[in-house]
Amino acid sequence: MKKIILRIIRLFIGYFVCAVGMVMTINANIGVSPWDVFHQGLGNIFNLPIGRASIIAGLIITIIDIFLGQNIGWGTIFNMIVIGIFVDFLMFNKLIPIFNSFFLSLLMMLLGMLVLGYGCYIYIGAGFGAGPRDGLMVALTKKTNKSVRFVKNSVEILATVVGYLLGGSVGIGTAIMSIAGGYFFQFAFKTVNFDVSQVEHRYISDDIRFIKERLISVKEDKA
Repeated sequence: MKKIILRIIRLFIGYFVCAVGMVMTINANIGVSPWDVFHQGLGNIFNLPIGRASIIAGLIITIIDIFLGQNIGWGTIFNMIVIGIFVDFLMFNKLIPIFNSFFLSLLMMLLGMLVLGYGCYIYIGAGFGAGPRDGLMVALTKKTNKSVRFVKNSVEILATVVGYLLGGSVGIGTAIMSIAGGYFFQFAFKTVNFDVSQVEHRYISDDIRFIKERLISVKEDKA
C-alpha cells in the first residue's frame, strides 16, 4: 500500500511539473506549443480557456489511443483532467512570469520544453498509464519502431496544422517547438536513463481482471 501511495504522489507531481512546463511555453508569448495551438483551436470553437480545451483534446486523443491498441490506465484519465486544471490554476493566478525581452522569453520557452520532458518522465514512470498525448507517442513508437524524437515531432506538426485550421495562433516559438520538442524530450529521457517502452504499467483492464478474479474466488469459497 505504501508503494502504491508513493506512486500516486509521483503521478500528481509529474502532472504539476508538466503543467509548469506548458505554462512556461505559453507565457513565453512567442508562439504556443504545437498541442496548445490545437487546444486554442478547440477553445475558439467551444469558447473555453486553454486548460479546459486541453481536457476535451485529451478525451479525443484517448479514443484514438484505444483504437491504436494502447491500454488505458487510471493515470490516463487523471492526466486528461488534472493537467488542464493545473494549467488554468497557474495561468489565472499568474504564477509563471511573462517577459518583455525576446531573449528571456526564448530561454523560458526552451526551459519549458525541458521541464515538460522531465514531467513526462516523472508521471509515466509511476506506471499508471501514459497520458492521452504521451500514450499516443508511446503507441506510435512501439508500432513504427521509430525514435521518440521522430514520432513526437511528426505528431506535433500534425497537431499544429489542425489547430491552425481551427483558429489557433502560430508563431516562431511554435516552429521551434515543433522541430526541437522531440530533441528536448529525448535529451530529458536520456539524462535519467528512461526508456518509455520498458515501463510496466498497471492498466484499468488489470484492475477489472483482478476484481473479477477476487469475486470468483469469494464465490468458490462460499460454495
